[in-house]
Amino acid sequence: MTSTHEDTIASRISRILADRIVTGELDPGTKLRQDHIAEEFGTSHVPVREAFRRLEAQGLAVSEPRRGVRVASFDLKEVREVAQMRAALEVLALRHAAPHLTPSILDQAEEATVAGDNSRDVRSWEEANRRFHSLILAPCGMPRLLTSINDLHAASARFLFASWRSEWEVRTDHDHRAILTFLRQGNIENAAAVLERHVQWIGQKPVRNASGTTREAFAIVG
Repeated sequence: MTSTHEDTIASRISRILADRIVTGELDPGTKLRQDHIAEEFGTSHVPVREAFRRLEAQGLAVSEPRRGVRVASFDLKEVREVAQMRAALEVLALRHAAPHLTPSILDQAEEATVAGDNSRDVRSWEEANRRFHSLILAPCGMPRLLTSINDLHAASARFLFASWRSEWEVRTDHDHRAILTFLRQGNIENAAAVLERHVQWIGQKPVRNASGTTREAFAIVG
């Protein structure tokens, strides 16, 4: 059992490392060295090991026998899996949230959509996109479901940042507007149908690696 103090440190370490992995600061396959991280955060190995366990649970790190813990890699199969899980769980959350969505919440979600449409870089777009989804799903009142969705959004963000670190194009999100229109009309079935399709749209783009080679990258753009 970890103490509350160690638990708090573990939370902080896992949050910061997750951010570095999601934003691409730590590349897939990078070894996470327990002693280096303990030294950076001025702590013992206990909370670092706990932080690693949390990253593994989020699918951001993998533990390999005799090789230690590394930043997880991902492929198109995993991107599709996350997209399909998001579709199933977000539709479930929306059905439970819909009766509690006020005009004020929907107005805030519309503001998030406008912010996303005006984003000049992938990071600000991802923040606005996540805010939109969070606003319309949070009133479902199902904390475990929302935690799972949040983890899937972190995975989605990672795919996105790995593909679109630069050359982000301003885009108009017609799906978000359609979802809001249906929700304002009380048409939950159509809102759910658009959301289900929306989160399963996978973009593809060639990305240049640090070594100079090019690879095809895939990301959920929704």
